Amino acid sequence: MEDLFKKLLYAGAGLAVTAKESLEKSIDELIEKGKLSDEEGKKFVENFFEKTAAKREEFEEKMTKVTEQIAAKLNYVKKTELEAMIKRLEELEAKMKEYAKQ
Repeated sequence: MEDLFKKLLYAGAGLAVTAKESLEKSIDELIEKGKLSDEEGKKFVENFFEKTAAKREEFEEKMTKVTEQIAAKLNYVKKTELEAMIKRLEELEAKMKEYAKQ
């Protein structure tokens, strides 16, 4: 489940990079044609990415909540929780062996 979430985030990051490059290319073309000043182009790109960053954070929060809800419904245990349980079980087994030796 965590891997799926990471893959979705990486796909989104790749899409964002592609969108950024495409946007910058389009803005550069508008500047070259004289339809947009250099300063206007820079402001447009800055505003776009400020809004995009805010939306990304909102998206990540929503995805985290949805992932947690799905995990809860499926009785999914996080890897860190499983590792902690295994460690505790191993410690209890070691204590039992020590107790059995007495």
